[in-house]
Amino acid sequence: MKDTRLERPPEGISPDETDISLRAYFLRMSDERLQEYQPDWTDRQLMEWDGNFRSDGALMMVCCERDIEADEYRAVLEEHLVRRDLR
Repeated sequence: MKDTRLERPPEGISPDETDISLRAYFLRMSDERLQEYQPDWTDRQLMEWDGNFRSDGALMMVCCERDIEADEYRAVLEEHLVRRDLR
C-alpha cells in the first residue's frame, strides 16, 4: 500500500488541488517506472517517457486548477523520488 502522505507537499508549502493531484499521479507510478527517470533528460525526453503530455507541453490531468509544465513536473518528481526513498 502506498503512503498517501506523499500526496501532500512538504511542510511549509501551501498546496492547491493541482499540487496534490500531481503528487498523487506520481504515487500511482511503480518504483520501477520512477527509477527509469533521468534528471538530465530534455523536456522532450521527459514528455516522451511519461507519455501523458499534451501537444502544448502541459501534462494531461483532469480536475486541475492550472497547467503543469515540464519544469514543475520535474521539480515535484525529483522531490517525490527523494521522499519515496528512490534517490
